[in-house]
Amino acid sequence: MGPVLAGVLQLLALIAALALAYIPLGNYMAKVYSSDKHWRVEKWIYKAIGANPDTEMRWTAYLRGVLAFSVVGVLFLYLLQRIQGVLPGSLGFSSIDPDQAFNTAVSFVTNTNWQSYYGEQAMGHVVQTAGLAVQNFVSAAVGIAVAVALVRGFARSRTGELGNFWSDLVRGTVRILVPIAAVAAVVLVACGAIQNFSGIHEVGQFMGGQQQWNGGAVASQEAIKELGTNGGGYFNANSAHPFENPTPFSNLFEIFLILVIPFALTRTFGLMVGSVKQGYAILATMATIWVGFVALMMWTEFAHHGPAFDIAGGAYEGKEVRFGVGASSIFATSTTLTSTGAVDSFHSSFTGLGGGITMLGMMLGEIAPGGTGSGLYGMLIMAIIAVFIAGLMVGRTPEYLGKKIGSREIKLAACYILVTPALVLVFTAFAMALPTPANSMTNSGAHGFSEILYAYTSASNNNGSAFAGLNADTQWFNSTLGLCMLFGRFVPMIFVLALAGSLAEQKPVPATAGTLRTDKPLYTGLLVGTIIIITGLTYFPALALGPLAEGLA
Repeated sequence: MGPVLAGVLQLLALIAALALAYIPLGNYMAKVYSSDKHWRVEKWIYKAIGANPDTEMRWTAYLRGVLAFSVVGVLFLYLLQRIQGVLPGSLGFSSIDPDQAFNTAVSFVTNTNWQSYYGEQAMGHVVQTAGLAVQNFVSAAVGIAVAVALVRGFARSRTGELGNFWSDLVRGTVRILVPIAAVAAVVLVACGAIQNFSGIHEVGQFMGGQQQWNGGAVASQEAIKELGTNGGGYFNANSAHPFENPTPFSNLFEIFLILVIPFALTRTFGLMVGSVKQGYAILATMATIWVGFVALMMWTEFAHHGPAFDIAGGAYEGKEVRFGVGASSIFATSTTLTSTGAVDSFHSSFTGLGGGITMLGMMLGEIAPGGTGSGLYGMLIMAIIAVFIAGLMVGRTPEYLGKKIGSREIKLAACYILVTPALVLVFTAFAMALPTPANSMTNSGAHGFSEILYAYTSASNNNGSAFAGLNADTQWFNSTLGLCMLFGRFVPMIFVLALAGSLAEQKPVPATAGTLRTDKPLYTGLLVGTIIIITGLTYFPALALGPLAEGLA
């Protein structure tokens, strides 16, 4: 079997698996967030944290809950890293330096999971399991909760209430993420991923020195790392490490975990707003972009540019040779079109245009299908922009799902889509202009610029993957990337929840003959075009200086 055919067959198998899970998982999540009953374990949690899950919240109260919970998470994880040296199970590792502890705490709380450290050489069992793994669950649950609040804004009328943050957080964790992750961890253990609390083992000589391997609760963390679109690996090699990703089946299974909840949330959205067709329209938009990017990535990486590529059957440098160019391309595209950031190959070693595709996937806002929750609310913001553009074309006041899209809604949506480009471009400009940050680049020229651009794109969009080649473990990068992660996560959430509150206060507008049908292919095409054009106009100059210049050289 040729490598191209193998890649296509893996893609078809992945699509079939996602299609099978779409309806049952989407229906289940809709029931989870619509139910008025609480499980016993959930009641214990509410009692422990002093929350009343039946109290409805306006958007300001919901936002306070999101921010308060996240601040506590950052402080706890920061302190846990700073005292690691005196904790049991530290494997002899010392406490983490302040700047790196700040960066890592912010990274995992914001669902970014950017890592400027070697996991197997820095973090002990307690920090990995009680700190990082816990945040993998709750940060993903926060993203889903905010998305559900926006969906309720469309579904409700004449009220500013969006549900209860604490209830949404606990239900998302207890009823969705924990059960699926538990099953996924068993599957990964069966594939060969490790799951233990052993120490450091000497495994033999390597390049004149002793080679050491850590044990760890890898399978359980790997499962939620992918399912919650987190991405932080137990080992520095991430999903290219055989302890995390042992077989071709586990590789495909991990991609499935990355995509299944973001895609299925479109079904949840359709059910909660009372129109499954609206969910299918959003799904079609996400799927069109995802399939298009995968096909484009495979084409760039399989394209032959000389005798070496002809002999190898594609651009094998930096790829996971156990899985092939096709599987590495699917993984790279899926992880950058979501907020996952996990990698099974080095994106820096992709072709120039291939590296640009990974960057462009993040620059779209990671909405195809995006992160757990963040992909859905990002896509709905774009849907509002598309409706507004259509309204300008025909001279009508734009409407979406029975709600008028007025000046307030458009201002909030516009602020949302401006936050991350401002962070990416401003911080990239400073890093290139100042003398010290540029010293962290391994390469010069267009590829060196791509290293910097990729880092700030990854952090600001809460992705977490790295282009490789950039030494990000410096005070400048730990601090500035940490700020990008904070602002890139929570400032957009402010606009999303404010928009949800504004929509929920409106009374429904009846559809007329002039109302734009947002559940038809015409609108899906308009939405895809809107996403590509907005991103292209914003980032094209920066891309032209980096991956495009390298790819066309």
